[in-house]
Amino acid sequence: MAALGWLTPRRRSATARSVLAGEASAEAARKSSQELEELAERAAPDEEPKEPEFPVVGDDKAAAFFDLDNTVMQGASIFHFGRGLYKRKFFERQELFRFAWQQAWFRLAGVEDPEHMQDARDSALSIVKGHRVAELMSIGEEIYDEYMAERIWPGTRALAQAHLDAGQKVWLVTAAPVEIATVIARRLGLTGALGTVAESVGGVYTGKLVGEPLHGPAKAEAVRALAAAEGLDLGRCAAYSDSHNDIPMLSLVGHPYAINPDAKLRKHARERDWRLRDYRTGRKAAKVGIPAAAGVGALAGGTAAAIALHRRRH
Repeated sequence: MAALGWLTPRRRSATARSVLAGEASAEAARKSSQELEELAERAAPDEEPKEPEFPVVGDDKAAAFFDLDNTVMQGASIFHFGRGLYKRKFFERQELFRFAWQQAWFRLAGVEDPEHMQDARDSALSIVKGHRVAELMSIGEEIYDEYMAERIWPGTRALAQAHLDAGQKVWLVTAAPVEIATVIARRLGLTGALGTVAESVGGVYTGKLVGEPLHGPAKAEAVRALAAAEGLDLGRCAAYSDSHNDIPMLSLVGHPYAINPDAKLRKHARERDWRLRDYRTGRKAAKVGIPAAAGVGALAGGTAAAIALHRRRH
C-alpha cells in the first residue's frame, strides 16, 4: 500500500476496497474454475453458435473477460435472481416492486445507475443473510432455467464460444454475486466467473461484503489479479462490455470490445478505434436482423410490471 501514499486518506480507502474486492473475486473464481472446466467438457451448447465476423486466434497466454448485464444477458441478473427468490418467499411484495422498478429503469436508460445498484445490493444482502451458500447456489440453478436462459444474447454467446473454440479461457466479470455468476458461467460452458463476494462464515452469509461490489475499478483489479495468477498476458487478452463504467477493465487488455454500448462507451470506443457490436433491437434491429417489435414488447413488459405492482400497493 506504500505506492498509494500520495493519495488522500479517502481515495486510499476507496482504492484499497477496490483492490480487496478484486483480489477476493479472483480467488473465489479460481476455486470454482476447475470444477466448471470439467463440467464444460461434458456439456455441449443447446445450439451451434453463429460464427463471429472477426477471427479469434488461439493463445495460451490470452483469455477473454465478459461483463454480464446487458453484454451477455438482457437486463440485470440481480433482478432476475430477485424474482426467483420472491417466488420462493424469501421476501415480501414491496421488495419485488423495488427489483421490478430497477429493471424497468435499466431497460429504459440502458445504463447502470449507481443509486439503483446500491439499493439492489443492500436488498440482496439483507435477503440472503443467515442463508447457506449451498442453498443459494442450488436455487440459482433453478432461477437460471426459469428467468435467465432465454435472455442470453446469441451474438455475445457466439463470441465467447469462439474464444473457447480457440483454446482460450473465458470469464464473466460482474457486480452480481459470485455464486450467481458462477452458475451462469457453468451453464454457458465458460471457464468461471469473477463477481461480488459476500462474506460467509461456516458456509452461512453474514450480510456483509468482502471489500466492495465488483464494479468499475474493482473489475479491473479482479482481472489484473486473475491474469497474474493464471500467467496471462493482458496485452493479448480481450474484454467485452456495454458500460462506460467498465472502461478501466476494457483499457487493461489489448483487444477491448464495446457490446451494446451506452452513449459514453460508444463515444470512447470510437475515439480509440475499439470494435463495436450491437445486438439490441430498435434502432439497431436492421443491422443485427432482430425484429424491433421484440424490444418494444420487452420494454413495455418491464415497465408495466413495475407500474402494476406499484398500483397494487396503493
